[in-house]
Parts: sequence; C-alpha cells; structure tokens
Amino acid sequence: MPSRRTDVLIFPDFQLLDAAGPIAAFEIAGRLSPGAYDLQVVAATPGEVRSSSGAALIAKAPSEPPVDTLLVSGGDGTRPERLDPAVIAAVAAAAGRARRIVSVCSGAFILAEAGLLQGRRATTHWSRTADFRRRFPETRLEPDRIYVRDDPVWTSAGITAGIDLSLALIAEDLGEAVARATAQQLVAPRQRAGGQSQFSGLVEMGGASGRFADVLDWASQRLTSRLSVEDLAEACAMSPRNFARAFVREVGMTPAKAVEHLRVEAARAELEQGAGVEQAARCSGFGDAERLRRAMLRTYGQTPQALRRNARASA
Repeated sequence: MPSRRTDVLIFPDFQLLDAAGPIAAFEIAGRLSPGAYDLQVVAATPGEVRSSSGAALIAKAPSEPPVDTLLVSGGDGTRPERLDPAVIAAVAAAAGRARRIVSVCSGAFILAEAGLLQGRRATTHWSRTADFRRRFPETRLEPDRIYVRDDPVWTSAGITAGIDLSLALIAEDLGEAVARATAQQLVAPRQRAGGQSQFSGLVEMGGASGRFADVLDWASQRLTSRLSVEDLAEACAMSPRNFARAFVREVGMTPAKAVEHLRVEAARAELEQGAGVEQAARCSGFGDAERLRRAMLRTYGQTPQALRRNARASA
C-alpha cells in the first residue's frame, strides 16, 4: 500500500503542540507500520514559521494531489485579527483534493472560514466555544466532545486532544492494534473517558469574561437546593429569560448543564474522599444514586463506583 500523504498545516502564531502532538503520533505509527505515512509540515508561505511560543518549524508548500489527509493546527493565529486569507485559501483549495480534512483545537475556525463546516458537526477548544457559535451558527457545535467525525471532516478539542484524534485516524488507517501500540509509545491513553468539560475549568471561570463566576460560586454552596433557572436569575438580579440567553452565550452551556457539572464535581470529590455513592448523591444535590450515575456517565464516561475504585487504588 502506498504511503498516505499527510500534510500538517501551520501558520504564524500556531500552537506548537497542536502540530507536534499529531506529528509524533503519525511518526510512531509509521515506525510500527513502515511506510504508512508520508508526513510533512506545510504552510501557505513556505519557510520558517514561528509558533505562539516563539519556537519555529520549517514548512514546505502544500502538497500536490493526491493528498490523503490535511491536518490544520490551531492557536492564536486563528483569531480574527490575525487570520491570514492565504491560509483560508490554501485550506479551501486542499479540501477538494484530500481524502479527509482534520483540525486540532481552534483550527476548526479555519475550516469554518473556508466553508468546510457548514451544516456539519464539529468541536473546538472549550474556551472558544461561545465565539465559535456566534461566528458560525450554521455549524452544529458539540463543545464537550474530545473529537468529532463528520466525514470527510474530523475536528478535535483543545491542544492534547489532537493526539486523541490522531490515534483515532491511525486506528482507521492501520487498525486498533497499531493505534494501541502508538498510544503506549506516547504514554497516552488510547481513548480517554469523558468529554473536555472535565478539563476546562469553564464552570469555575463563569465564562470567558467571568461574568457569571459569582452566581456559580453562590450555586456551588447550595447544591442541595433546587437551583432552577429562576433561582439563578434571581441571584443575578436578571429576568429568567435574559439570564438563560446571556448565560448560554457567555458560558457555552445551559444553566441546568452548568449546575449538573457543579454537582458532578462535588460528588466526585466526595467519592474520592471515601464517601459511598448514596452519600455522594445526597451531598451533591442529585438525591439518589441513579441520577448521579447517569450524570457521571455523561460527564466522565464512568460510573460513580468506577471513579471511587480508581480513587481508592490511587490512594
């Protein structure tokens, strides 16, 4: 089988790990399955390209057809005031000649600007969710996913999620055994549990500006109360309708989902400190173990019992 031509596209102020993580994964997979990937770093303007950290990579011009995979990194360079029209043009041109198009982190903004996410499911870094929704309402954003596949386009969450996505691509190309062996070499999980909300700190921050931090802190001290939209709106001195709209716009999730995250985090802390499942459910406001179990599966992909066992094993 011929090597799969894989271009990793970078641009000024790209996030270094968005590119380096997938490059390392494909390199290792190529050693385990010799000749599997023909990997190169490309840019709209070839030459030395500086990342947001100051470290630079040397990029070639984008490959001529046939191209198997175009992977677009993310980073500060994807912000509107820095976005290079030449980068958008390069991605749009490559879209018609690549088998699949992939983005890491805020690279989803580049795909969307190039018109590749219209009507598609996608994800991006949790901190850019509200901005993405405002700018690209035609994309069906799934903000809690580590990665989303909507053939032929794949998108991933922030930074290290590019490794998760790369392992999934490797599994599709070379099989699960190679993907697992690659993950072992990277000392990374083959498939981590849960979504990116468990890593985001989004609820604690109260959104990008911190506007709702006080009300979420207020709610976190009253988890056994009802905490309806009306209760939260009253604490903010806002009407329920305006509060709900502003909250979703700022935080990227509904007030009910934010309260669930607060309760799940509180229950997890109780479990890790040795509490039983029923006690953790009561203390966190879920009321019963079954409601807690469903919420933890949604958030972490694990049951309360599994989390409790893991905590005891670590201890």
